[in-house]
Amino acid sequence: MAAAVSSLSSLGIPDGDGGSSSEEEEAGPSSAAAAAAEQRREERLRRFRELHMKRYEACKLNSQEVVEEDKRLKLPPNWEAKKARLEWELKVQEKKKECAARGEDYERVKLLEISAEDAERWERKKKKKNPDLGFSDYAAAQLRQYQRLTRQIKPDLEQYEKLKEQYGEALYPTSDSLLHGTHVPSKDGVDRMVADLEKQIEKREKYSRRRPYNDDADIDYINERNAKFNQKAERFYGKYTAEIKQNLERGTAV
Repeated sequence: MAAAVSSLSSLGIPDGDGGSSSEEEEAGPSSAAAAAAEQRREERLRRFRELHMKRYEACKLNSQEVVEEDKRLKLPPNWEAKKARLEWELKVQEKKKECAARGEDYERVKLLEISAEDAERWERKKKKKNPDLGFSDYAAAQLRQYQRLTRQIKPDLEQYEKLKEQYGEALYPTSDSLLHGTHVPSKDGVDRMVADLEKQIEKREKYSRRRPYNDDADIDYINERNAKFNQKAERFYGKYTAEIKQNLERGTAV
């Protein structure tokens, strides 16, 4: 029996046991390759699903942004400023309620939170609200004076109610009303008018009027700038150089 097996082996014919082991060796690598291929396929599918979800999210965000941009374009041009103003007013109201609940004064709390730089900046902004642009024409000067005087007026509501009870509908005159000479101003009103007029006169006296040009004056300058310089020099050093100037004019200078 052993001789028969050896002869079969020498002829190259495998026996039963050798055939099964070679089949297992061939089946092992093929199953591993199939598993690796399946794993690569699953990985590609996973990446494909991720890319698909990202594309979907990008399209969704893009659509939302287009809708929001369309809404912003339909809003008025100063909507952002109005929105910021409304939000600030809501914060102020909430702050006032919190201060009232704690029994604190809101104005005092607000001043404590303001820095010195902000306070200076706000003061400069207040001064620039009605800047003096100089004289342009008499109508503008009259309007400016009217606005300045009306800002100083503090209405007396008690006196207004008394006048309304006294005159009734006649307090609101029309083109057909005849009230000339019937109104007598109060003493306080006359005193206020007199004080305001005196204040205007005092302020007007401080104005520096433009000096008229004198044709008979000596011309000792070559242009307007040189004339200003000579005036300043005369103001500071004129009393020291008066005698020298007179000698030069007479021709007796040494």
